[in-house]
Amino acid sequence: MAALSLRRFGAVLYKEFIQMRRDRITFGMMIGLPIIQLMLFGFAINSDPRHLPTLVEMNDNGPLSRAVIAGMQNSSYFDFRGPVSGVAEGEEALRKGEANFVIVIPENFERDVVRGRNPQILVAADASDPSATGGAVAALSGIVSVAVAETLTGPLAKPASGAPFGVVVHREYNPEGKTSVNIVPGLLGIILSMTMVMITAVAIVKETERGTMEMLISTPVRPLEVMLGKILPYVFVGYVQTAVFLLAAMLIFAVPFEGSLWAFFVGFNLFIVVNLALGFLISTAAKNQMQAMQLSFFTILPSILLSGFMFPFAGMPGWAQFIGEGVPATHFLQIVRKVMLKGGELGDVTTELWALLAILVVISAVAMLRYRQTLD
Repeated sequence: MAALSLRRFGAVLYKEFIQMRRDRITFGMMIGLPIIQLMLFGFAINSDPRHLPTLVEMNDNGPLSRAVIAGMQNSSYFDFRGPVSGVAEGEEALRKGEANFVIVIPENFERDVVRGRNPQILVAADASDPSATGGAVAALSGIVSVAVAETLTGPLAKPASGAPFGVVVHREYNPEGKTSVNIVPGLLGIILSMTMVMITAVAIVKETERGTMEMLISTPVRPLEVMLGKILPYVFVGYVQTAVFLLAAMLIFAVPFEGSLWAFFVGFNLFIVVNLALGFLISTAAKNQMQAMQLSFFTILPSILLSGFMFPFAGMPGWAQFIGEGVPATHFLQIVRKVMLKGGELGDVTTELWALLAILVVISAVAMLRYRQTLD
């Protein structure tokens, strides 16, 4: 066996550094991906979400009622966004995702407490995501005890026999607190993101590597025509995946489907096209299949961590929510959970549909600008 030559070893090492410098996408992934993961896991991920949007129906505005509400807000779990005027308005806010909690203070609450009638405060919680409400619900008893101790003093002090009023929590849309009811619908968005983006990007880059894209570019086909022709066949793949997913979700995991099938159909079709367009955009930047897979993975990470799939979206810091609004999976997860779990109709998901459409327009415009009519 020949002796190790430091000169030959140094030449190979130098050559690899030169190749690394030329492959800027891979080098950027090696440097950028750990930094992004550090920022996301360190700041955006929160398994104990706080400052959750809360509405209140104040049917009694006495000092004790205000003390209970102030105690909830001071706990940092609840972020009061305003009042509601009735049960219907509160239910609508929960169904649309505008609030995680609706606090109902009953009429004559303070008078009944003073007279020892043990009234009850109702807390309606959106339990479709158990991790979003679990910590806040668990902290309610302590918050109420502090409010009572600070407000009822002297002859009105809390008797030793127990609290002068109760707190009743109604967990809506997932009363049993099953994690699968929340995770399984969201998983559809992650599956479609992973497959649609990667399949499209790799398939188009593969044609470029084989030289067949050069033949296509030499024809008078326009960028939009190429884009539509490349992505639409994979819509059928998305249909098959969605059908299999829905059957498994309902038959194996007993996930309900309470809402409009039409709203779901429009939402998932738009989401599929957005991801296919994103894959087309990635193919215009990648030079080979490895780069296409790397860039696809780079887009999948925010879809998992910033969309509300693994961690409650409302519990993330403001800057993370701002970035998450630009992630297609964020809006699709809201659509599928509203429709499947909350009985949402087409009108309930209009905001999310417009957001997906805006993202589609931006991605398509950038992809067509980057698409080259001739090879470099």
